[in-house]
Amino acid sequence: MKVALQMDPIGSVNIDADSTFRLALEAQARGHELFFYTPDRLAFQEGRITARGWPITVQQVHGAHVNFGPEQEIDLADWDVVWLRQDPPFDMGYITTTHLLEMVHPKTLVVNDPFWVRNSPEKLLVLAFSDLTPPTTIARDLQTIRNFKARHGDVILKPLYGNGGAGVFRLDHNDRNLASLHELFTSINSEPLIVQKFLPAVAQGDKRIILVDGQPVGAINRVPQAGETRSNMHAGGRPEPVGLTERDREICAKIGPVLREKGQIFVGIDVIGDYLTEINVTSPTGIQELERFDGTNSAALIWKAIEEKRAAFAR
Repeated sequence: MKVALQMDPIGSVNIDADSTFRLALEAQARGHELFFYTPDRLAFQEGRITARGWPITVQQVHGAHVNFGPEQEIDLADWDVVWLRQDPPFDMGYITTTHLLEMVHPKTLVVNDPFWVRNSPEKLLVLAFSDLTPPTTIARDLQTIRNFKARHGDVILKPLYGNGGAGVFRLDHNDRNLASLHELFTSINSEPLIVQKFLPAVAQGDKRIILVDGQPVGAINRVPQAGETRSNMHAGGRPEPVGLTERDREICAKIGPVLREKGQIFVGIDVIGDYLTEINVTSPTGIQELERFDGTNSAALIWKAIEEKRAAFAR
């Protein structure tokens, strides 16, 4: 197949951790042709969706992990698969790329389905599963957030469209910074904030479960550093092997069919204790760590699902 990767600059990725790079390696091993471009090079041109970028080959070699062919412009309607893999922020630039890619999908299979990526961002899709999630409020109004904190005491406050643990604050019973943080956040943008009841179980880790076409294939645990609330690996969280509990499987059984229906082939959900906290569909990570810990080749499972969908569409 002809596979286009819409992602952040590939030359600077951490090849030992980046999930998109691992997906590219697996695609190449399966005989697929690779093309790389960054989101700013995606365009609508008189009815055509085009991208300016480079054909690439990849290898697991530090300092020489990607080789570029000559720069060229491609028509994405002529390609089999496009990966929507740039990292957030989930801003209007990101949203615009989903609208453009939606114009070639599903004839060109966009992974994950851009319509549902746009309409199911990380911290909003979970709201459809309130029986699985901790107490949560999404609001911009300070009094509403204060009332939530008064009810629950110890809470987590974070940007609604943040990622990688950036801007995540724990406000315990004695905290006096809520108004100041609210002022800071609301001066930056016009988006609401998300506030959730703090889950003490995060000290034992924040589990990332990988789902492929709605089915769980494995998990890693991300343990926060001493004195740190955030367990994200971008924020210094330590990955370690972990199995799936009965509660994890119950959560996956409830959300998996919804993810499959919405064309979300590669998803990473976050579970703390018994609670689902996020459903990551924009640019989930964790497949390299999972492969190192228990040998599960999630990239191969993801490509198998994509190849089957392309074959079914061709029929």
